Amino acid sequence: MAFSSSSLWSSLFIPNPNKTNRFSTFSPANHKLSTTTFAIPPLSTATAADVSGAIDGTTIAVLSGGFVAGLTALVSLTDPERRRREQAEEVGGDDKEVVKEYFNNNGFQRWKKIYGDTDDVNRVQRDIRLGHSKTVENAIQMLKEEGSLQGVTICDAGCGTGSLSIPLAKEGAVVCASDISAAMVSEAEKQAKEQLGSSALPKFVVSDLESLDGLYDTVVCLDVMIHYPQSKADGMIAHLASLAEKRLILSFAPKTFYYDALKRVGELFPGPSKATRAYLHSEADVERALRKVGWTIKKRGLIATQFYFAKLIEAVPM
Repeated sequence: MAFSSSSLWSSLFIPNPNKTNRFSTFSPANHKLSTTTFAIPPLSTATAADVSGAIDGTTIAVLSGGFVAGLTALVSLTDPERRRREQAEEVGGDDKEVVKEYFNNNGFQRWKKIYGDTDDVNRVQRDIRLGHSKTVENAIQMLKEEGSLQGVTICDAGCGTGSLSIPLAKEGAVVCASDISAAMVSEAEKQAKEQLGSSALPKFVVSDLESLDGLYDTVVCLDVMIHYPQSKADGMIAHLASLAEKRLILSFAPKTFYYDALKRVGELFPGPSKATRAYLHSEADVERALRKVGWTIKKRGLIATQFYFAKLIEAVPM
């Protein structure tokens, strides 16, 4: 997932109209990544309505580096942490309960549109849709590089509306798909029946990641780690690795000085709708967590648009 700020930022964007967005293609970890470019409308064409329509805790607008550096100091004048605590208290739980509540209500409606093919999205949401679809596309490419997916067992942990599960089922994979949101699972089942007809449907279940069990050839978890602090992400990565025999594919929002600054500034302006807390993760921390349970990164890459950025890795047993 990506990150967002409010319409207040729309007049502060400093775009480069000549810049294109880059999606890294994936290669072995010890090889240099190559890139393919895709032209996206310059940020200057985004209106205030465009930006505000994509606002929640999982998207942040990209500002100029110098401007972000200056505004980051303002974080100390607000208390986004208190806002998150109050939000958790309202639903009677921790981050997990907040995520569950959000994606069963306002978040479901928002992300159903972003993940879908409706034209009822603004430029920012369309850009996020493009970024997420490239993550899904590259994950499928990683899977198919090892050969046919016919009969391969795959766990899609955090399946959302089925944007990965359904294409995998079309390739003949035996898919078990889960999501913490019953609304997301219901929508994924509906779309699977519409697109797959009488073909073998994925098995959809409502579950958090910690409760998943079974053993699969491959486990895939895309754009879910953003809901886990690193202290819990280590355990989540270890659990997912225990379910996989051959491969584990993960995507996560990368923690760098620049992206961390963007997130902090974005927290100053949470927008009109409540959202989940967003956690960034350094690639080094993710790699350390994998090595701790006997796995190593085989392939890695970066998907980035103006409003979406994610690291995508494939890990295998050492």
